[in-house]
Amino acid sequence: MYQTDPPRPPQETMPTMYDLPSELIGESGLPDEFHCIQADLLTETCQPLTYPSEEILLASDLNLYYDPRHTLWYKRPDWYMVLGVASATQQQDLRLSYVIWQEGVVPFLVVELLSPGTEQEDLGKTLREVNKPPTKWEVYERILRVPYYVIYDRYENHLRAFQLQGTRYEAISLPENRFWLEELELGLGLWQGTYQQTTGLWLRWYDAADWVPTSKEKAEQERQRAEQERQRADRLAEYLRSLSIDPDTFS
Repeated sequence: MYQTDPPRPPQETMPTMYDLPSELIGESGLPDEFHCIQADLLTETCQPLTYPSEEILLASDLNLYYDPRHTLWYKRPDWYMVLGVASATQQQDLRLSYVIWQEGVVPFLVVELLSPGTEQEDLGKTLREVNKPPTKWEVYERILRVPYYVIYDRYENHLRAFQLQGTRYEAISLPENRFWLEELELGLGLWQGTYQQTTGLWLRWYDAADWVPTSKEKAEQERQRAEQERQRADRLAEYLRSLSIDPDTFS
């Protein structure tokens, strides 16, 4: 592309999500069934009180382009949350990737689900190779400065969480494998239960009262409440009949 005089602004010359690859390119740690189910549970139960849903992006295995100087460098977090960006309302507007220089907002939280092939990089134990892109840890901690980084190892049932303090991630204490995020009025923790017909230990959001219910759990709660109301009405009707009062007169 030829230089113009005056130069065109970066918004006009930088590649957009339509120009950048959105598929996997030689990636290790491809998503498996667990990754898909776990990401669904995180998304379904993530209901912050401090942000409207239309201003939150919840993404799973969506390319994250982070460096305008190296426009083909990207990471692909297992799950991440961005606050203060508009979510798509029309199918044609759904993102192909998340491009930092277009969006202007870095993720608030990144979750990586450990795989044997990615464990060392996820935990920041690998060194950057010469002339190669930075590691995940470097990108999240030093380049994007993502406030929260969460790592869950389902093979060891081990949850780790880190918060950016100054220029470095510091480990968060996790009593009972949970931690609270005041910014969201929500917490993340490990929950033993069944989701999508699969029983295990899952990473899940909770609020001040309890685990945030899934849509299926909400429906079951409504069914139970309706059943309890019906039973109370039946008992009241039976009591009125015992007094020779027709309960239908109160209908």
